[in-house]
Amino acid sequence: MRLILDTCAILWLASDYSQLRPKAVQAIRNNADFLYVSAISAFEISLKSRKGKLSLKSPPEHWWAATIALHGLQVLPVTDEIALASTALPTIHADPCDRIIIATAVAISARIVTSDEVIPTYPQADVLWD
Repeated sequence: MRLILDTCAILWLASDYSQLRPKAVQAIRNNADFLYVSAISAFEISLKSRKGKLSLKSPPEHWWAATIALHGLQVLPVTDEIALASTALPTIHADPCDRIIIATAVAISARIVTSDEVIPTYPQADVLWD
């Protein structure tokens, strides 16, 4: 099973594993070869860090590279197809980063590891959390 972690899931995987639900932890452990993140999460994490809304132990670019390497995550680019697909989603969620994560998950047929309560309301989103 392919899994794509949303931005919060990446942060929790890296620093506060206890925030992840047991089912998510088990799925992450069992699917180590198929763990993905969207490049948009790097943007979101770096932006929040630079605005002072997120505290990281190192500069965002170092934190990101170390987290990706340590957890064996595969970074997926935001392609033009994904960008366009994200705008075609129903207007349920205003967050463009989450919309890109959903579109990426659909493009690669992945389940989304997220605690976000809005993402599961998308008919296209296959969420793994509870």
